[in-house]
Amino acid sequence: MLPALNPDSVNLSDVLSSSLQAIAGEDNRLSLPAVRHAVVLLVDGLGAHNLKARSGHARTLAAALSRAAVIQSGFPTTTAAAIASLTTGTRPGQHGLVGYSALDPVNNRVLHQLSGWDSLTDPATWQRMPTVFERASESGFRAVAVGAARYRDSGFTRAVLRGARYVVAGSLAERIRAAVEVGQSSDQPSLTYVYAPELDMAGHSNGWQSPQWTHALESLDAALSTAVAQLAPDQGLLVTADHGMIDIPRESHVLFDTAPELLEGIAHVAGEPRCLQLYFHTGVSIEVRAEVLERWRESEASRAWVTSREEAIAAGWFGAVSPDVTDRIGDIIVAARKSVAYYDSRIANEKGRNMIGQHGSWSDEELRVPLLRYGAFAL
Repeated sequence: MLPALNPDSVNLSDVLSSSLQAIAGEDNRLSLPAVRHAVVLLVDGLGAHNLKARSGHARTLAAALSRAAVIQSGFPTTTAAAIASLTTGTRPGQHGLVGYSALDPVNNRVLHQLSGWDSLTDPATWQRMPTVFERASESGFRAVAVGAARYRDSGFTRAVLRGARYVVAGSLAERIRAAVEVGQSSDQPSLTYVYAPELDMAGHSNGWQSPQWTHALESLDAALSTAVAQLAPDQGLLVTADHGMIDIPRESHVLFDTAPELLEGIAHVAGEPRCLQLYFHTGVSIEVRAEVLERWRESEASRAWVTSREEAIAAGWFGAVSPDVTDRIGDIIVAARKSVAYYDSRIANEKGRNMIGQHGSWSDEELRVPLLRYGAFAL
């Protein structure tokens, strides 16, 4: 049986939308109370499992963590798809960012959706849905995104943060402080999003079990503790994450190109090491497609969920899928369920293979993220 999100459980796509509804005084999926100012802090790579394991290093975060304070991210458990779900309130089958990288069918190429933008693909149309920030602005509320200068003009920012005024702040503490100050600088109701990539960066480079990751967690907790003490009575703060992380040693890398029969008819490989998406050349017969899918299953079924595009869509992996998005999803999806990562050794990418902390698939460690409530949102 294929895994799937629990449709009755809260997931990341509910968080920012519910915050906007709280500002408007409306009922919402998170049962947030009415506030004038809402702040959502997205901590890249902070899984609920990771936080629980290092709770002694994060008193402010851990104090708000409970069984009820854990939600599902979404599939795939990767930043591009997850943040787009957060900021649009929709699943990848609607907003169109279906992985770290995905096929751009119009230009017949793989598009890296965090940093691979150019003039061939317009972020404003690639990401298909209105953002929560656009809805906030239309309702007369301030919509603000706080982040580092290097992300301000990126294609990804233009795709997922449309409608928000982008505020540049330097250190993590400065970003969180700037986000809190948005709601204290004007009487106009405000929705503010702030992004913290430091944990994810430490985890990819050194592993989430490393001293560097723990130090990044301590810095986050200290900055958060200061900000919580400064919240106004009518200001609520949520802390959540796009995904968790597991450490994959190099000896657990699977070099799939060493089995050429797995690549017969394959034109493009996208996704990421824990969630491959494979695309056939146009014109490859139905028989060959079926044979290659079966070869992948025979080879990898013990350590990955191997599905066709049609099976994944039927299982709800991407939510309801628009016809405009269907071809962006791989013909074959290989989602790791054991502690392995899939690499193509034909591509000289030692930087990628040097990653220790990884994510993208369906494990609880990757899928379950905290939803921590402070200020006027505190339970």
